[in-house]
Amino acid sequence: MSYWTRRARAGLPPVIVAAVSVCATLLVMLPAAWIVPQFAKSTAGHVNLVDPAGSLWHGSATLMLAAGSDGSGAMLLPGRVEWRTAFWPLVTGRVRMVMRQTQAMPDAVTVDASLRGSTMTPGEIVVPAALLSGLGAPFNTLDIDGNVRLSWTDWRVLGRNAYGQLTVTLDDIGSRVSRVKPLGSYRVVVQALGSSATIDLATAKGPLMLDGHGTLSQESTSFRGSASAAPEARENLAGLLNLLGRHTDPNTVALVLTR
Repeated sequence: MSYWTRRARAGLPPVIVAAVSVCATLLVMLPAAWIVPQFAKSTAGHVNLVDPAGSLWHGSATLMLAAGSDGSGAMLLPGRVEWRTAFWPLVTGRVRMVMRQTQAMPDAVTVDASLRGSTMTPGEIVVPAALLSGLGAPFNTLDIDGNVRLSWTDWRVLGRNAYGQLTVTLDDIGSRVSRVKPLGSYRVVVQALGSSATIDLATAKGPLMLDGHGTLSQESTSFRGSASAAPEARENLAGLLNLLGRHTDPNTVALVLTR
């Protein structure tokens, strides 16, 4: 063995230690901004993290929700999303994060992502009702106020396909275009079935009664339903019904959304 070979072997362990130390330092210091585009991409732009601070391992950001994939109805929520990232799943090519919104989310959720897809555990968050305007009719016409509760089952994203159920609960909401308050309580259920989803709207109570069914996909959106008023509120809600759609009879209007 030559002199230089012996010197190279003797110096190799310190080089390896130094390289590992540098890599570990880079990982520890990896900025929180690194996950921002990844998170937006995995949710098709519906859920975004802005103004990140801290690191990949322990950081925070402001949560921005958008009803439309084009950013329509985007709204910043008060408070911050805080997260902690586990180290060992990274060894297997996965990112596992425990996340919680400080003001709107009572319990933390776990996000597990890999190159194949991502999953999120069931959770619940309270958001301003104005966010729903991005969903189109009838919400954009009603310009509703108040808070709504979003709850979801296990949510999976595989490529461009999503699987899970999202329930939107609106209790005793009002509208800036009507003096009748509250208008009612409603429930919207979105069932993601892969490349498409179904949406169902139903009324729990209230003088303004809404119902309907639709389908959502990356290529098109179709929703058909109806709106009507309880007998004792028909006169006061006549103007609002005219805004919502075309009359199919004196007391009912059609809710139609296609694109």
